[in-house]
Amino acid sequence: MGGKSKSVIRLGMIMLLSFSFILAGCGGSDKTATSGDAKAGNEASGGSGEGKPEPFEITAFIGEAGQQPTPDNKIYKKIKDELGVTFKFEFLAGDLNQKLGVMIAGSDYPDIMTGNTKLTAAGAYIPLEDLIEEHAPNLKKHYEKYWNMMKDPNDGHIYILPNYGAYNGEVSSTWYSGPAFWIQKAVLEEAGYPKVKTLDEYFDLIAKYKEKHPNIDGKPTIGFEILNYDWKNWGLFNPPQHLIGHPNDGSVVVNDGKAEIFADKDYAKRYYQKLNEINAKGLIDKETFTQNFDQYLAKISSGTVLGMFDQHWNFQNAENALITQKKHERTYVGLPLVYDEGTRDYYLDRPALNLNNGFGISVNAKDPVKIIKLWDRLIQEDWQKILSWGIEGEDYIVNEKGRFMKTQEQRDKFTDATWKLANKADTLYSFSPKMQGFFSDGNATDGAAQPEEYQAGLEEYDKKFLKAYGFNSYVDFFSPAPENPIYYPAWSVDLVEGSEAKIVNTKQNDLSTKFLPKAILANPSDFDSVWTEYTNEIHKLNIKAYEDRINEVLQWRIENWSVK
Repeated sequence: MGGKSKSVIRLGMIMLLSFSFILAGCGGSDKTATSGDAKAGNEASGGSGEGKPEPFEITAFIGEAGQQPTPDNKIYKKIKDELGVTFKFEFLAGDLNQKLGVMIAGSDYPDIMTGNTKLTAAGAYIPLEDLIEEHAPNLKKHYEKYWNMMKDPNDGHIYILPNYGAYNGEVSSTWYSGPAFWIQKAVLEEAGYPKVKTLDEYFDLIAKYKEKHPNIDGKPTIGFEILNYDWKNWGLFNPPQHLIGHPNDGSVVVNDGKAEIFADKDYAKRYYQKLNEINAKGLIDKETFTQNFDQYLAKISSGTVLGMFDQHWNFQNAENALITQKKHERTYVGLPLVYDEGTRDYYLDRPALNLNNGFGISVNAKDPVKIIKLWDRLIQEDWQKILSWGIEGEDYIVNEKGRFMKTQEQRDKFTDATWKLANKADTLYSFSPKMQGFFSDGNATDGAAQPEEYQAGLEEYDKKFLKAYGFNSYVDFFSPAPENPIYYPAWSVDLVEGSEAKIVNTKQNDLSTKFLPKAILANPSDFDSVWTEYTNEIHKLNIKAYEDRINEVLQWRIENWSVK
C-alpha cells in the first residue's frame, strides 16, 4: 500500500529536504560544543557530566534490508566519542511479517525498533509522552505542533517518534521524493523535450524510443517496470488515484473527508487495461512480477529501464549509481500523469507527519531515559548539521556569506554508497527525529534544499535539460502542492491488527497481488473476464468494514488534530 511509501528511507538521503521549511528553534548551536553542550552530551548517554561519557550500547531493529556501517564510520565514532553511545543494528533479512511474528512470539525485542503497527498491537513499544515531557525538552519543542497527531487514536499514547514531517513555514522545493511516472531523460531529449501530460502520451514516447533503441549499452531495453514486492506494492496498486487527480491516500480515494476503495472502480480498470495493452506490445519487463527489490534496482541502475511508477526515494540508490557512472541521460524525470488533459495533477503534496514510522523504544529497552535523552541531544542544531551535512571542512564548506556549499568532489561522495557507509550515519538519521527546513543561520537542513547548492551541483546535462523546459528544478514539472486536508493522508490510518478492517485489507491486497499481474499479462481478449473475476472476488469481502475504519479515524482526526 502507498502508506508505506512514506517510510522515506533512501540511503542517498538527498531527498531529505526536498522542502524548505523554517523549523523554529530546536536549540543547539553550530559552534564547537561549549562546556554546557558537553554536559548535555554526557547526560544523553548517562554520564556524570564531567569527563569522558559513560559507554552505552543501543541495539536496534531496522524493518527493511540495509548495510552495516563500517566499523570506523566517522559519524558513529563521533557519537561514541562525544556522547558515549554505540549502535548495534539488525537489518531485515527475508520476509518482514515472518520476522515480526518470531519477535512477537518470543518477546524478543532490541532497545529500539522502527515503527510497525504489528509491534504496536503486540505491546512491544513503551509509551513515550511522559519520558519526553520529563527528559526531552528539545524533542517536545520539535513536536509541539504535532503532539496530538502523534497520539495513537486507540489509547492516546505516543509510541513512535515520526522521522519526517515536523516542519513549519512555506513549502519551497528543489527536490521531489514522492510518486510519479518516471521516464529516462534520454527519451524526452530525443523527442524534443515535449511536455507530457497524459498516460497515453507517456507510453507512446516509450514505445517509439524502445523501437528505435532495442538495446542500451549492449543490454535489451526495458520499456516499463512494475514493482510489486513485499510491502513495496504501490508501484502496482497506486497509480489509478493519481491518474484521476487525487493525492496519495494509499488504497482509498477521499472525497470531502469520506474514503472509498478504488481497486474495483472503472478508472482503475482503465489503467490496468492500458498496461495489458502495452504488455501485448512487449513494453513491460517479462520478469517484472517475479523479481525482488534488489533485482528491480539492479535493472534501473543498468540504465536499460525507460520508465516506471514509483516513489523517488525508493529507487534513489539505483539513480545514484547512474550518476556515479556519469550516465546522466539515463537518470529520470518524474511526470505527474493524468488520464485526461483537463485534470489537474495532484502528486506533489505538503509533507504530512510520517505516522507509524521512525523509531520507538521497546519494552525490553535497558534504559529508556538514556535513549530519549540521546534523541533530545541529537535533535539540536549542532548534531543535526553533522547528521545531514557532515563535518565542516571535510564534507562541506562555509563560504564568505556563511552559506553551506559543497565542492564537486564532496557532492560526488554524497551519492557514493560505499563512501557513505564509512562517512554518514544514514540508518540512524533516516529513522530518527529530524529538523526539516532551515537552521537558525538560514542554511537549509540538507544540501538538496539549499537553493544555490542545488543549482551549483547540477550537471551540465541537467542544466541544458531544464533550460529546454524553462524550469529551475525538476519539481517544476508538477503542479504546486495545495494545503493538506487536516485528515491527510489516509494511508497512515492504523487498521488495528486482528480487526475485521485489517483482515479485509490484507485479503484485498492478496487479491490484487494475484489478479492484477494476471490481468496485465493476459491475452487482451481475456482481460475483461479476468477483471470481472477480480472485482467479483473483491465484492465478496466486507469492504465496508475497511472503509468504515478509515472514515472513523479520518473523522477522529478532523475533531482532534488541531494544528496551531
